[in-house]
Formats: sequence, structure tokens, C-alpha cells
Amino acid sequence: MSEGTQFYYNLTTGSVEEGRQSPGTELMGPYATRAEAERALETAATRNEQWDADDAAWDGEESPPAEADDPR
Repeated sequence: MSEGTQFYYNLTTGSVEEGRQSPGTELMGPYATRAEAERALETAATRNEQWDADDAAWDGEESPPAEADDPR
């Protein structure tokens, strides 16, 4: 992905940056397109849900615990 413009989602501002403009600790990316960067949080949430389901399956559970059951 080193060729062309790269896009980053800024976690602090909630905006997409063309090229790296902010510290790496504030960014998700790089992404090849602005649209991919705009969906960064959605993509991360989807991946986290899949990883939770995979972990539950590995542990022999049918599905991960519901958030409502979380005592926090």
C-alpha cells in the first residue's frame, strides 16, 4: 500500500486525513481509500465481534457472553 495517497481515520477528531498529518497514536490506518477510512470504526467493531465469536467457539461456547450480562 506504499503507492498513492493513503487515508487515516483520526480517533480524536473523528475525521479522515489524507496522508499522515497527526501522531500515530491518534490514527487508524492507513487505508487505500477515503471511504475505507470513513468506515474504520465500523470495520474494527465487525472484526472485534468476529474475534469474540471465534474465541467463544475455541473455548467451546456457542456464542460470546451478551453485553447485558457484563457486570461492569
